[in-house]
Amino acid sequence: MPKLAIKMSPDEDYPDLSKHNNHLSKVLTPDLSIIIKLDCPCHPFIMTVGCVAGDEETYEVFKELLDPIIMDRHGGYKPTDKHKTDLNPANLKGGDDLDPNYVLSSRVRTGRSIRGFCLPPHCSRGERRAVEKMSVEALDSLSGDLKGKYYALKNMTDAEQQQLIDDHFLFDKPVSPLLLASGMARDWPDGRGIWHNDTKTFLVWVNEEDHLRVISMQKGGNMKEVFNRFCTGLKKIETLFKEKGTSFMWNEHLGYVLTCPSNLGTGLRAGVHVKIPNMSKHAKFEEVLKRLRLQKRGTGGVDTAAVGGTFDISNADRLGFSEVELVQMVVDGVKLLIEMEKKLEKGQSIDDLMPAQK
Repeated sequence: MPKLAIKMSPDEDYPDLSKHNNHLSKVLTPDLSIIIKLDCPCHPFIMTVGCVAGDEETYEVFKELLDPIIMDRHGGYKPTDKHKTDLNPANLKGGDDLDPNYVLSSRVRTGRSIRGFCLPPHCSRGERRAVEKMSVEALDSLSGDLKGKYYALKNMTDAEQQQLIDDHFLFDKPVSPLLLASGMARDWPDGRGIWHNDTKTFLVWVNEEDHLRVISMQKGGNMKEVFNRFCTGLKKIETLFKEKGTSFMWNEHLGYVLTCPSNLGTGLRAGVHVKIPNMSKHAKFEEVLKRLRLQKRGTGGVDTAAVGGTFDISNADRLGFSEVELVQMVVDGVKLLIEMEKKLEKGQSIDDLMPAQK
């Protein structure tokens, strides 16, 4: 008979987090050490969250751990704060006039979780398939400009799948240690797929990191049109789910509840691919982005380098601001970056254009 395991104290059993670059490692203590599996130290240069939720109740059951993480990640957002939602595109000022000589493409995306099911890190195979079935039935009811078709990953050829990935329409199989350690690649590709309208300007990913990822996108700088399609499609999808007797996970404190605490609230990322070779080399580029509450990525994703001075510029916040407010930050901020770029092209100073901190 094997001997019983010796019970160790929390201090003796506490994981070594010295190389973990995430919000979890900043708030976890031996007294809060409820996490038994800490496989991934996360990104060495980018501060990540370090944990994900298994279901909607996770945020309440483990609030003692998650509330400080949410506060740290979302700029001091307190447990007593209430989130605001605004999906009325008429409230967006401008956005249809971003200079197409600089803005190559525009997109708005968010996630949604279906109430009653566990989230992707913890859901069963059967739950994942049920989410897929319910989602496809709802999406197939869309009409007009939003009419489209669902493509299950397991039925795609390798060539079809790669083409959609190259076109930035489809998510790839998870290879990141962050996603693998979270259990989101289980049973791949079972229960996963992509739905898109006929013009590929409105897309829904099913069972990637969240139950649904809803994306509106198009070439050029008409963010107003992109946001209008985004709001219209999203509200229609939510209505269809309500008609089926379910709803999206939402509460007045956290807004829309998603897998990663970094995406709570709106879950929204509005971004444009903008060509700013001069501005991106300027000594004050990072400071300008910070003041505008914007972030930059390479056009191939968070870990990629910019090519030819072209960056993916998007909102840095998710929680505590409404959808309209976040898209407005991107619209106004990108306009300013382009104005700065034009001055730098002429060899002029941009000191008079430096923004105040938003």
